[in-house]
Amino acid sequence: MEKATMPGGALLMDAAVLPQLHSALRSAGYRVIGPTVRDDAIILCELESAGDLPFGWGVELAPGGYRLRQRTDSAAFGHSAGPQSWKQFLHPPREKVWSARRVDDGFEADAAGEPAPRLAFFGVRPCDLRAIQIQDRVLGRGSHAGSPYSNRRGGVFIIAVNCTEPGATCFCASMGSGPQAGSGYDLSLTELVSEGAHSFLVDVGSPAGAEMLASVPTAAADDSMAGQARSAVADAAGMMTRSMPADVLHDLMAHSDNAARWDDVASRCLSCGNCTMACPTCFCTTVEDVTDLSGDHAERWQTWDSCFDLDFSYIHGGPVRSSPRSRYRQWLTHKLGTWHEQFGSSGCVGCGRCIVWCPVGIDLTEEVAALQAEAQQPGPPLAGAPEAGPSQAQAAGGDAGSGQR
Repeated sequence: MEKATMPGGALLMDAAVLPQLHSALRSAGYRVIGPTVRDDAIILCELESAGDLPFGWGVELAPGGYRLRQRTDSAAFGHSAGPQSWKQFLHPPREKVWSARRVDDGFEADAAGEPAPRLAFFGVRPCDLRAIQIQDRVLGRGSHAGSPYSNRRGGVFIIAVNCTEPGATCFCASMGSGPQAGSGYDLSLTELVSEGAHSFLVDVGSPAGAEMLASVPTAAADDSMAGQARSAVADAAGMMTRSMPADVLHDLMAHSDNAARWDDVASRCLSCGNCTMACPTCFCTTVEDVTDLSGDHAERWQTWDSCFDLDFSYIHGGPVRSSPRSRYRQWLTHKLGTWHEQFGSSGCVGCGRCIVWCPVGIDLTEEVAALQAEAQQPGPPLAGAPEAGPSQAQAAGGDAGSGQR
């Protein structure tokens, strides 16, 4: 990935300066959001101080498994992606669209419109930085310009953190989204921890980042320290044990609609939707209308939804995708294939959350490898006739185009 460093080169910041950086962000009017330890996990929430960061904590990841572990050092960002992503702050799980009240001559409607808070995201992993940029394409452009998402996104200050210790389920290197942060950040940190020393190599990615960094003490990084940090990030790519064939995903998914592998994964999938809730790019929603008992007040709310929900594709007469097979195929085909037609890229960033938070440990890298192996087998077309109903294009792209049912 291309590194986006402002002129002047990298700087070195001591870890003891983190409280000053946090205070500078707060003084500038930002609510600082970052990782912290809570409820036996590393979650994202507002940080009251830099001391809330998960110093000395790491995680153990596996398909269907997540566990905190105590590190032997004081690293603040020595962990991988947790159960939440930054999308919850830009695309909330539940959001009021409008409210209306009865008046003498009819009703009056009020659009929900609270001022967007100024948010500083402190500790965005490169995969999550790419996920934010993907959601920008989906929810912040074209007809969505001026949307609540756009209003929230416009005021976000991003401090990215490059990865030096990928988790067991990470595969961002094969998706081109890490472990080095690309463009789109204001500041980027690479953590360096050794016996008796704890510091960060800092790259500046925007004028706003340079202005913020000017309020805390830093020093020019010498070639040795800069080289150590760059090498640690580069080495992280080689530590990843999972990968995706990103260059063939689009065509593979386009020609795998009848693959027998869908039956195999359907026999394990619970259709619970955990993968879509944990995914940093899934965006689908539904709307709910509610009224009070008097009928004098009504509200419309937008809430997250999932293509694994049986009712998600419901039309008059029943759901379009009635089987777990068709729903899993819809999700994976859209995420890795038809997303390209709609938004110009894959919808997967290789964070591995869907693997970790699947209750039965379904691994999409394993599923893609199986689909690829099946596609390469000689013989007649793949077995498994498509289900009656919508066309292939509808089954693959379906109602994901609008993000609503």
